[in-house]
Amino acid sequence: MTESNRYYQPQNSKDAMRQIEKLFNQYKDAPLTQELMDYHLNLINQLNTDIRQAAQQEAIPERIRSVDSMIAAMQKWQSIRLSGKAYNGKMEHFAFVANNARPKFKRRIHKMKGSSGHRASRH
Repeated sequence: MTESNRYYQPQNSKDAMRQIEKLFNQYKDAPLTQELMDYHLNLINQLNTDIRQAAQQEAIPERIRSVDSMIAAMQKWQSIRLSGKAYNGKMEHFAFVANNARPKFKRRIHKMKGSSGHRASRH
C-alpha cells in the first residue's frame, strides 16, 4: 500500500468536516482512555488549524460557523465525559443533536392474510 493511498485525502473543508463528524460519532460512546482523549484533541486541533484555514480560503462564511459549532460540540463532549456523565446525543450537520430532539414514530406491523410474509400497511 502506497503512502498516498494509506491516508484519507479530503477534497475540501466540508469533506474533511464530514469525515471528522463520522469519526466522532463512532467513538463518542466508547470508554474513556488516554489514547481516546489524545485522538479527540488531535481532531479538535485539526479543526482549529487546517480545516478552519481551508474554510477561510474557500470564503464560505457558513462553513466557518460550522467549524466553530463542531469545535464547541467536541469540547462540550470532552467536559461531559471527563465529569463521568454520558453524552446523550450525536453530531449531525456539524452540530450537536440530542437523542430526544427528534420525534419517534411508532410502527405497527400487520401481516395480511396470504402466502407471503410481507408486511402490509392496511390502507
